[in-house]
Order: sequence, then C-alpha cells, then structure tokens
Amino acid sequence: MKNTVSNEEMAALSNELSLLLHAGVGNGDALALLAEESGGEEKEMFLNMAEQVDNGAPLSAAFRKAGRFSAYVCGLLEVGEQTGRTEETLNALAQYHENQARLTRQIRNALLYPAIMLVLMLTVIAVLLVRVLPIFDDVYASLGSRLTGAAGALLSLGRVLESIMPLLWGLLIIVALFGAAFALIEPFRARILASWRKVAGDRGLSRKLNTARLAQAMAMAMASGLSSEEAVSLASGLMTDTPAAQNRCNNCLNRLENGESLSAALKNSDLLPAAQCRLLELGQRSGAGDASMEKIARDLTEEGENALEELVGKVEPALVLVCSLLVGLILLSVMLPLMHIMAAIG
Repeated sequence: MKNTVSNEEMAALSNELSLLLHAGVGNGDALALLAEESGGEEKEMFLNMAEQVDNGAPLSAAFRKAGRFSAYVCGLLEVGEQTGRTEETLNALAQYHENQARLTRQIRNALLYPAIMLVLMLTVIAVLLVRVLPIFDDVYASLGSRLTGAAGALLSLGRVLESIMPLLWGLLIIVALFGAAFALIEPFRARILASWRKVAGDRGLSRKLNTARLAQAMAMAMASGLSSEEAVSLASGLMTDTPAAQNRCNNCLNRLENGESLSAALKNSDLLPAAQCRLLELGQRSGAGDASMEKIARDLTEEGENALEELVGKVEPALVLVCSLLVGLILLSVMLPLMHIMAAIG
C-alpha cells in the first residue's frame, strides 16, 4: 500500500465525503459507500475505517489510523469535528488539494517541455559538429584548403565528441533511466525532491510557492475555527520536508507566543509579504480575518503560478535563441570561407 494518497485522490475523497455528509449520510455509512465504489487495497482501507467509525471512533481517528493521510489532514479533520464543521473542513481540504494538484501539474509541464527542447537542440548541434562539419572539411580538402579559425576549432570539437561518443551514449542512457525512474517510481521521486528541498527548497520561485501553500493552509485552518497559533502550527506540518520554510513557521510561532499580533508575527518572521500582512491586519480589525486570509491565499497562489509561467516563458525563447546562434555560427564559419574560395576560383 502506498504511504500517502495523492493530491488528486485526497481532493476526490474530500469532495465525495462532503457530498455524502451534506446529504445526511453518517460517517460510517459514507465510508462504506466509498468502499463499494473502490477495489483492492482502497476498498479494504475504507471498510476498516467504516468499522472503526461504527464502533464509535471519530472520523479523524479513522483517518489517522489508516496511515495514509498526512498529519495536517487528520489534525484539521479533528478540529472540524470538535467545532461541528466537518463538512466545511472537508470542502476546504478538497479545494486545497485541488489547488496543490493543479500546481504540481503546472510545475511538471513547466519542466518537461524545456527539457525535451534542450535535448533536441543539443542533438542537432552534435549532429552538425560530428557529421556535417567533416563533410565540409572534405570539400575544402578537395579544393586544396582546410577549415581554420572558428570552423577548425568546431571541427576539432566534433572529432573529440566522436571519440568519446560511447561515453556520451552511456551518460545519455543513465540520464534517461534517471528520468524514467523519477517519473514512474514514486518513492525514488519523493527521495530526490526531499533532498532538493532541504538544500534549496525555499529560494526564489520555490519560496513563492511555499508561501502560497502556507497561506492556503492557514486560511483553511482559520476557517475551521482554529486560533492563530494552531493555524500556523498546522501549516508548519506541511513543511517538514523544507527546513527553511519550517523555520519561518517556528519563528512566527515564537513571536505569537511572545504576544505579537498575527499580522506582525507573519511579517517579522517573513512568513508572508508585508502587503498581505497589512491586508490581514485590516481584515482582523473589521472582524473578517478569515476572509482576508482566504483572499491572501488566492492572491499568493496566483502570484506563484504567474511567476512559474513567466519563468517558463523566459526559458523557452532563451533556448531557441542560443540554439539558433550556435547553429548559425557553425554554418557561417564554414560557408563564408567556402564562398571566398568559390569567388576566387570563379
């Protein structure tokens, strides 16, 4: 059985449970209905959860005992049950995981297309250096000349590449296997991403995405009736794989415990941008802190997605430009001398 459910699965599960609860179906019966629609390990899990709920266990306890749901999901469900807002909590969880699933797809697509384009461009340049330039060199030799200058240097580079081609093919196979394992093997992908997050998971664009994720989690927690400290603490649970982001959360918690207001603590701990903190402060003064945090989460999510699209928009033209310049340099370096030779012969 997988360790945790995916964002898509969690969003679908939360939506289905919310609809069943809204229709007046009890927790145990709702889980039993989900079991009927599932198969294999999923069915067994839902049946076990339904049995626990029927025996008097809270829904959050059944989720926690299943071992496939994050501490954040279980904790938020527990708070929702305590405040009588289980249905609203499930709706919030569905929205949150839908947003995370969409963002994950955007990141995957943003990385995939430039990577494919880069491989194709490098292949074209390698073919020009290894296969095309030697043909031009033979043409020059038949005319009593040789490739010199930039063309000669590129020809030498092509010969070096040809001599180490077996090594390059081996490296290409390793990279391809790594890419396939990263795409298909979830534990391997999770381990690689976790290592990367520990080193540079809270910088640049990643920092913006982390901040949006924290704001979404806090908005959902505050809407479920949690205090500021509890909302930040639960949001911190999402960042266990990103130490730098979790440190920001812990700093914010310490400031809250020392008596700072939520907006001031968020600002001074660099957990949220100053503009959003001012908006939250105004919202709290008017009694609409929950709505303000929800708007902040939407704005930060949109800002992160726009930053991601902007980055991709810069990468693609840069790759095309660099490849075009290299191909043009290779062709001009051999065509211009050939034109001079042909002019002299003519």
